[in-house]
Amino acid sequence: MTFLTQKHLHRRTFLRGLSATIALPYLDAMKPAGRVFGAMAASTAPTDKTRVICIETVHGAAGSNTWGASKNLWAPAGVGRDFQLNPEGALASLEPWKKYLTVVSNTDVRMAEPFDAPEIGGDHFRSSAVFLTQSHPKQTQGSDLYVGTSFDQIVARRLGQDTAIPSMQLCIENLDQAGGCTYNYACAYTDTISWASPTQPLPMIRNPRAAFDLLFGTGSNNVDRAARRKANGSILDWMTGEMATLKRDLGASDRHRLEQYLENIRELERRIQLVEARNSSGAERALPEAPAGVPDSFDEHVKLMFDVQVLAFESDMTRVFSFKTGRDASSRTFPESGTNKGFHPASHHGGRESAIMDFNTINRYHVAQLPYLLDKLKNTKEGDSNLLDKTLIMYGSPMGDPNIHNHRRCPLILLGGANGQMANNLHLKAPDGTPMADVMLSLLHKLGVDDVRSFGDSVGAFSLNA
Repeated sequence: MTFLTQKHLHRRTFLRGLSATIALPYLDAMKPAGRVFGAMAASTAPTDKTRVICIETVHGAAGSNTWGASKNLWAPAGVGRDFQLNPEGALASLEPWKKYLTVVSNTDVRMAEPFDAPEIGGDHFRSSAVFLTQSHPKQTQGSDLYVGTSFDQIVARRLGQDTAIPSMQLCIENLDQAGGCTYNYACAYTDTISWASPTQPLPMIRNPRAAFDLLFGTGSNNVDRAARRKANGSILDWMTGEMATLKRDLGASDRHRLEQYLENIRELERRIQLVEARNSSGAERALPEAPAGVPDSFDEHVKLMFDVQVLAFESDMTRVFSFKTGRDASSRTFPESGTNKGFHPASHHGGRESAIMDFNTINRYHVAQLPYLLDKLKNTKEGDSNLLDKTLIMYGSPMGDPNIHNHRRCPLILLGGANGQMANNLHLKAPDGTPMADVMLSLLHKLGVDDVRSFGDSVGAFSLNA
């Protein structure tokens, strides 16, 4: 596209229609045009923004059990670049993505352990609060909560302050329990993994519809949103005029990019509408307590949430997500995994080899959701690269062997290029006693938060290179 007047499309250009606002993806037309803007283009680097996704899986992993570790059900046998993923292990589905994978094994989350006798047994009700804070929660059922500021929120303050939404928090299971939970812990500790401060837990969004509406500004109030949904249309139907005007001013490649982006929005909205219609039909539901927009299928729910994240990154509406994929002590079953055992009962495998493998089956199923996200990010272009090369994904658990509520050898993997900051195709085995917080401290430094000298119970930065 030629700009005779050296004008260019601003990065924060929006399509606006009745009850909807849509931010655009990065287009060639957003590059500063002409020699006058050359220096500015180099300094602003509008496509060199790192994105971050922090994903918690609860209940640890079968590979954190002594027998499971000996069978490499999580961590590979080889270290450095000389490693192979066990075809029967939890990470098997990531074999095609080893180029983007770093396995960090043998780290501990000791801040999730009981410090005093009254805390013994309460691991499930404090662990989630520890995952991204690496700090020990104060045992209380009152409002005097205290744990730590979470990794994602520290990152958001550095990466997300020039975005419309500094960070977003998503979850899969019901987290609407107010007041006190078991073992004298407030439910806030297990309801979220994101803490804006040691005393401020952040709410998580379970309903894909709510996440979609937040991202695309659909409707100024519930009445507006209900009216548009009743019309059974797409938000894009309300802004066809603006889209047509914009497309006339774009080059062919930008038009194709914009059309693909808008089609992805339309498809996501269509799938959400199908879920809402199915769950409002009166048919029996597997999750009768869930809102109409929440799929009964774990797989379907996770994919909707991943699509929300990719579209948010593509439009640069936010650069930081935290994603809680389960609730501690949940007995949810995952029929698609290959076992009908409840999650919590399966995690208490009693050390029996066959039961450990059943739990490993659930671990495999959970990790197998990740390639969908990786593929979406890889195939979403931005400038001369793609979103997977620009994203850091941290996936892990604050628990190790759940059978004994152990917090040693906790699962942790890193995915994505993080704008060239990750070497990847690595298995890094930490020395015994290494806090997981050391890894998070190193990641903060790689993400540009290099003025932070300690995090949680860290004792020093952990090298993420071979």
